[in-house]
Amino acid sequence: MTFTAYDAPWWPFLFILLAGWLPTDIWRFLGVYFAGHVREDSAFLVLARTLATALVAAVIAKLVLYPEGALAGSPLALRLSAMALGFLVYVTMGRKVYRGVIAGEVLLVGYLWLSQHVPH
Repeated sequence: MTFTAYDAPWWPFLFILLAGWLPTDIWRFLGVYFAGHVREDSAFLVLARTLATALVAAVIAKLVLYPEGALAGSPLALRLSAMALGFLVYVTMGRKVYRGVIAGEVLLVGYLWLSQHVPH
């Protein structure tokens, strides 16, 4: 079964439902079901949090070190600086994730915009 298996207008939507939404939501539903039955300091929950944090860190590292698309044209030093600024803002301004994300984005997008609009 592939995305292009059928030539019907409804097929891409069914494919997304079966291949994308259903497999991930099963784990979400199981997580909600078992969340009330697992102690917060249990080894299983500590492992789950550790794995989730590691996955997020891996995605961030991939975006910064091996970007694709428009981000690939930006200098590595800029991407590292935006990440560092975002983390610094997160730590110093109340540990709010959105503040860190916005700070990193402002630096990244601002630099890229200036590099295209300011004559060299």
